[in-house]
Amino acid sequence: MAEEIYLSVIIPAFNEEKRIEATLKDISGYLSKQNYKSEIIVVSDGSKDKTAEVVNNLKLKIANLRLIDNKENHGKGFVTRQGMLEAKGKFRIFTDADNSTTINHVEKMWPEFKEGFDIVIGSREIEGAVLDPPQPEERRKKAAAFRLLTDIFTGLWDIIDSQCGFKCFTKEAAEEIFPLTKIDKFSFDVEALVIAKKLGYRIKEIPITWKNDLATTVKFKHMVQMGFDLIKIRINMILGKYNRKKHG
Repeated sequence: MAEEIYLSVIIPAFNEEKRIEATLKDISGYLSKQNYKSEIIVVSDGSKDKTAEVVNNLKLKIANLRLIDNKENHGKGFVTRQGMLEAKGKFRIFTDADNSTTINHVEKMWPEFKEGFDIVIGSREIEGAVLDPPQPEERRKKAAAFRLLTDIFTGLWDIIDSQCGFKCFTKEAAEEIFPLTKIDKFSFDVEALVIAKKLGYRIKEIPITWKNDLATTVKFKHMVQMGFDLIKIRINMILGKYNRKKHG
């Protein structure tokens, strides 16, 4: 019997030809030193640059690297769902293509899984987290406003940072939660956590070090889309679309 894949690393990517190689080499370098079998899955979200070409070329050097090359753009939520369900690992983590949080942070997650948590998520807001450099005041205000709206619409009051792009799920949790998700854009993190709570999965936040890209900006249209997504999530909650019971 082939050795079971222990950890799957899923990387949603859109036009990341300039950053994806360094990220993959860093992740591969770490995983190659571990005593468990792993895989890396890059899901290109209809990239128009050479993201797919760069990843394909790296397959010659990184044996456990896979590429899902979507020809059309669907959204980060769509491709993250795609990668999480295509993965084979006992644990499945998604992380950003810019390597904002390095993969070695997963070491902080293993003790939490041993304690019985089903989902362990990185947080930039709880005690012990480090943002390098610190978040600009304007961005902090936007994040706080979105967090308040998220809490009001979804009831995720106990989750401080619902949108950090570094989240790990057990196989069981991933395979039950992500088929129920419907948000294809930025608010998919919130939806996944709402479903997780509905199904009775235990969630733990851990502090992470976040390499803050000050050049990255959230456009007004993205904020509007995120707001509409929260409304959709609330409607889905009222209609009972997330109410499937946990197996067992």
